[in-house]
Amino acid sequence: MKKICFIFVILVIVGGLAAQDWSGVLDGTVNYTAGAGDAEEHSFGLENYANLRLRVRTRERATFHAAFNLIAVSGNFLRTADMLGGLDQNTSLISTPFVYGQNYAAAMELERLYVRIVGEHVDTEAGLLRMNFGYGNVWASSDFLNPRNPLALNARPRGVLGFNSSFYPTDTLRLMAFAAAPKNPLESGGGGFIPGVLLDQHWNRASLQGLYAYETPLENISPMGIHRFGLSLKADMELGFLVDALYTLNPETVKDDDDFQVVHGLSMGAGFDYSFLGGDLYVLAEYLYNGSSSVSSFNQGGNWINNHFLYGSALYRFNDFFTMSLSTIFCFDDLSFQPILSADYEIFQGFSMNLNARLPMDQKTMNGGKVGELGPIPPGPDGIDGTTGAKFIFNVGARLRF
Repeated sequence: MKKICFIFVILVIVGGLAAQDWSGVLDGTVNYTAGAGDAEEHSFGLENYANLRLRVRTRERATFHAAFNLIAVSGNFLRTADMLGGLDQNTSLISTPFVYGQNYAAAMELERLYVRIVGEHVDTEAGLLRMNFGYGNVWASSDFLNPRNPLALNARPRGVLGFNSSFYPTDTLRLMAFAAAPKNPLESGGGGFIPGVLLDQHWNRASLQGLYAYETPLENISPMGIHRFGLSLKADMELGFLVDALYTLNPETVKDDDDFQVVHGLSMGAGFDYSFLGGDLYVLAEYLYNGSSSVSSFNQGGNWINNHFLYGSALYRFNDFFTMSLSTIFCFDDLSFQPILSADYEIFQGFSMNLNARLPMDQKTMNGGKVGELGPIPPGPDGIDGTTGAKFIFNVGARLRF
């Protein structure tokens, strides 16, 4: 870990001297959680987090990009990070190594490391980079390499090791070929490699995107490979409409005979957004259908167990410095939901204070009924009730952009 830290320091010094574009975000957050079940009744946490970004232009057409995260945590934040950084069942690697100090734990993570080459008609990116697909605002079903979680919409998605190359036959049409390394970094036999193609067409008031990706076979998981078909559409009329869908097809061989069964899943989001009162009031609603074998399902690496969800949000801008929003995620299957209240105040340019409060609710909370996925103690994907959770989550933070 000390060697890794030293390498990062050298990169920062060299990059800082050579950078033509150096930027970042520094966040400080205090958390209070009212525990549920076997969790502590009252608990607290501190987090100091920085995302540093470096961009260096080389000659005329190539640009080097790098970004990494620095984090120091204690209390609740460390417990969560420790659970996420434990042994990964798929790779047997420690995904988030921490160094423990006297009253904190610290970690570093390489987030982006890639080069972009811009040509007359072709743009190419290669390295550790963000490859996002679809137009979804919340659920983003097409974005299968890094499924989003609307409970943490501000989180920066992880990068993937790969490349993409875009060709522009016209000003409004893009054709892209892309590829990503297997999700298991120990895989060296080619299994799990993901190549694909994408088409992006834009008109004055509408855009259409289609994609196809193939994941090469993995023994005992996908012996015939996995096919993914994506379609995303957005239209800007009186309302802003969008549809974003990804269909996953996994023809899995059956050991009993020579026939095969089809394991598939549909993840589809659809919704709208609209601005009122001269743009001061912004509302958004988006529905998700989460197939049991879809990219957004918990068993496939996503975040959700049930099938039907709705996200709704209203944001009001009081003035140029102060905004407040109320959002809710609702699960139709078990009638659980989470209201989320957020407020943001810009004290001066580049520096703001923010508040965020979440209240997990389900039938058991309100009338002693069944446990819900969005409730204080959500059940696991196998239907077995959990033992710990939270009745109330409150964060106070400060953000500095530079």
